[in-house]
Amino acid sequence: MLSGQPIIILKDNVERSRGHDAQRSNIMAAKAIAAAVRTTLGPRGMDKMIIDSTGDIVITNDGATILHELSVQHPGGKMVVEVAETQDDEVGDGTTTACILVGALMEEAERMLEQEIHPTVIAQGYRMGMEKAIEIVNALAITVKPDDVETLKKIADTAMTGKSIEQVKAKLDGIVVDAVRAVVQTVDGKLMVDEDDVKIKKHVGETIDDAEFIRGIIIEKKRVSEEMPKSVKKAKIALIATPLEITKTQVKSKIKITSPDQLMAFDTQEKGALRQMADKVIETGANVLLCQKGIADSVQYYLAKEGIMAIEDVPEKDMLFAARALNGSIANKPHDLTAKMLGQAELAEEMEGVDLVKISGCRNPRAVTILVRGSTQVLIDEMERAVYDGIRVVMDAIEDQKYVVGGGAVETEVMLRVREYAASVGGRIQLAIEGFANAFESIPRTLAENSGFNPIDKLVELKTAHAKGKKRAGLNVYTGKIVDMFDENVFEPMRVKIQAIKSAAEASSLLIRVDDMMITQKKELPPGMGMPPGGMPPMG
Repeated sequence: MLSGQPIIILKDNVERSRGHDAQRSNIMAAKAIAAAVRTTLGPRGMDKMIIDSTGDIVITNDGATILHELSVQHPGGKMVVEVAETQDDEVGDGTTTACILVGALMEEAERMLEQEIHPTVIAQGYRMGMEKAIEIVNALAITVKPDDVETLKKIADTAMTGKSIEQVKAKLDGIVVDAVRAVVQTVDGKLMVDEDDVKIKKHVGETIDDAEFIRGIIIEKKRVSEEMPKSVKKAKIALIATPLEITKTQVKSKIKITSPDQLMAFDTQEKGALRQMADKVIETGANVLLCQKGIADSVQYYLAKEGIMAIEDVPEKDMLFAARALNGSIANKPHDLTAKMLGQAELAEEMEGVDLVKISGCRNPRAVTILVRGSTQVLIDEMERAVYDGIRVVMDAIEDQKYVVGGGAVETEVMLRVREYAASVGGRIQLAIEGFANAFESIPRTLAENSGFNPIDKLVELKTAHAKGKKRAGLNVYTGKIVDMFDENVFEPMRVKIQAIKSAAEASSLLIRVDDMMITQKKELPPGMGMPPGGMPPMG
């Protein structure tokens, strides 16, 4: 108010929350998101069923998938969802852990705000606690060599435990490790794996036991002609990007034909051009052809006559992947194709009863495929998520060559050591660092709850074991006993833990400093200004 006149700064459609209301709103949103995924943590966690507006059903216990499927409206809640998505993009696992940590950190912050500790002090304490926690995790890490297949299998096994594919987990462990190790590259002296080099192909049919590792590629197509062979051994694969047919010209033009001889000449020339295309492929010695565009009937006839299997309309993404898998090169035009550009494989075959062509047995492939099968789409989707998690954690372990034990052992050790560190800092920041340490209690507590054990009893037992120097002591979720997690073969990549700590601490620090929220609402049109049932606005 100025001289009795109101000064309007914000529009009428802006909803504003300030001070404690804004902080409380963000805290409640973060806690609600954490509560939504909390029961899915661990091997004995529960699944969630999500049904979207179209009626599609998703059944999963994967934190990132659950939050991605939910339509979160609250801005603070969206930031927690972003934490889960970042965790999934960066390391491929630990999304539920990251969300639970955010919820626990915000709960601790709520308690400190009630004690009138300033948000900037809390944020600073969280940052200091994060740095100390990362230092502790690094000290707890165990080295793994890239050729230590058994340990890598155990890391994959831990990531896939708790999914709906327990009966084939032992088979999938080996498939995942073999697939990742097949595409490891050395860049500037470091081992690197590109996640795009391992493709997961899904197919409804058969059983989940029929999962398969293929040193090559699966193409969801059939050969273009029944006259072509269904199977080709010692395959030499030609890859062509342009159509093997006469295409229309880019310019609009008309040709006037005045005699039958001219028509015959056109027809002869067209047939000759198509024959040349087929001959060029045949000359290179190729016996399999992948074409990104269409293949004319006459070209199909000539190729079939020479015993060449051809597939048309192969998606560009599959063509690029095939070039990497087969160690071949894509020719822009048939006339550019040479024998040196051909890819090599032991076998190319059209699979029985399904529209799939499998090209397998490639030597030193730079890209490989995992085929997953199952009786229902819901089961296959969950199987794909389990395989994806397995691939990512094995990649993390190979690149960093570090892993830690699971079962809440790392979180319990971090909690105790960060509390000790807090005591050495002093001042109000000590309370914030202690709050950061307390948040780690939420992980072993949740594991115990989800497994049907008393969380207080198990936490006391865990703390006692770690106080005695048993740094790898964790909760066996099946027996309820506190045991050495290394002996239980429960392994996780170090990168997963560090990323979860970083994401949770940074998101919490950011949210807790917000003391003013201004949300612009969609402005509703005044009555009579909307679109009438006919679709057009009224004419005046």
